Amino acid sequence: MTGKQNLFFQKFGVTPTDLQRYLSEALSAGGDYADLYFEYLTSTNITVDESIVKSATQGISAGCGVRVLAGERTGYAYTDDLAPEKILRAARTAALIARGPAQQPVQGFKESAAHQLYQISSPSVDADIAAKLDLVMRADRAARAYDPRIVQVRGGYADELRQILVVGSDGTFATDVQPLARFTVICIAKSGENSAKGQSGGGGRVEIDYFQTEKTPETFAQEAARQTIIQLDAREAPAGEMEVVLGPGWPGILLHEAIGHGLEADFNRKGTSAFSGLIGKRVASDKCMVVDNGTLPSRRGSLNVDDEGSPTQETVLIENGILKGYLSDKLSARLMGMPSTGSGRRESYEHIPMPRMTNTYMLAGNDAPEDIIRSVKRGVYAVNFGGGQVDITNGKFVFSASEAYMIEDGHVTAPLKNCTLIGNGPDALTRVSMVGNDLQLDEGVGTCGKDGQSVPVGVGIPTLKLDSMTVGGTAR
Repeated sequence: MTGKQNLFFQKFGVTPTDLQRYLSEALSAGGDYADLYFEYLTSTNITVDESIVKSATQGISAGCGVRVLAGERTGYAYTDDLAPEKILRAARTAALIARGPAQQPVQGFKESAAHQLYQISSPSVDADIAAKLDLVMRADRAARAYDPRIVQVRGGYADELRQILVVGSDGTFATDVQPLARFTVICIAKSGENSAKGQSGGGGRVEIDYFQTEKTPETFAQEAARQTIIQLDAREAPAGEMEVVLGPGWPGILLHEAIGHGLEADFNRKGTSAFSGLIGKRVASDKCMVVDNGTLPSRRGSLNVDDEGSPTQETVLIENGILKGYLSDKLSARLMGMPSTGSGRRESYEHIPMPRMTNTYMLAGNDAPEDIIRSVKRGVYAVNFGGGQVDITNGKFVFSASEAYMIEDGHVTAPLKNCTLIGNGPDALTRVSMVGNDLQLDEGVGTCGKDGQSVPVGVGIPTLKLDSMTVGGTAR
């Protein structure tokens, strides 16, 4: 350990000796491993609806989670009071839950070599709340000015600064200061009996200036309004088996849900994933290269270190259609005899870490997007997605396309509504016949849920053609 000072040493008086004592107490009833996760979080959240401020909150929270691993058993306890006696009590509680066969010694700390993925000179949480509110009001005005049929606008801005310290009985010592900001706009339009909804947003591990210079409130507002107005004149989606083209960027959420969750190591360790036991086997067409990469600068899903103190990395999941590996945390890596991929993530100090995605995307191919469209006789072009559901045990998914169009004789024609895509993750990727050269990542709005925990993530794909997929609609 370098001994450099950090927030928890300075503000709360934590010392290296304290950390050793807490870990020793956590292992007092036996166990293979113990760790401490300290967190100090400051946040802002603003919501504007109908040009009226509905909420504007700022908050601070702090706490420490103590975890003990004993074989496959996990003991976990946390406290929102960083007084030594409170952390010791949490450590004793976690120890009694796990109860391992033998006590492991606590090793000397060695600071992890971390990335520097988000260089922030002035965190957004420090900016004046009036400046943040002004951004949201600008979006409200821009959306309403786009078209008189826009009848309702809801805007939101949220930021946070998360400061963490992770120490483990294996010598892990890692600190990080993690900024995050997100902007959202939702529009509703009406024309006669028809109504429609659209939304847009973005952000990342960025400063508030990002929303002044790179992606302005007006940009998001106009995109949300555009999507909304298009839906007013959309026709009912067809139903049946047909060719499907996925647009670049946010449609990568389908990849995230239908494929990504099934490649998290805990599901495969327990044999509950459709991908269990398939490493080295073909699970996609040879045109598919899928990676999870937590090292992309300033991206929403990126981290210098994961929530177990391990540096994040780029992990190849599928290479030329062959399954290469899973996303693992320390527990799954130990039990499965595989290296950790720096994928241990948690929502807060109140939660245990588990294998999670960071930024998951398919690499670009060689096909021009316009050639992909021209190759389709009759099919659906899905540009944006709303909600979806997936069953990781069999890979079956249902996704709703919030913006989709017909492709007829190689041309994009009428916009569609009530369009859903139905398929099976391991099967769907085998039907990919063309991969565009236009990889895009999403704008920075993704939040992933698993076992009651939410974490920020990124997704992306190039334009993709699937030769056959079930489209759920009403027109035939």
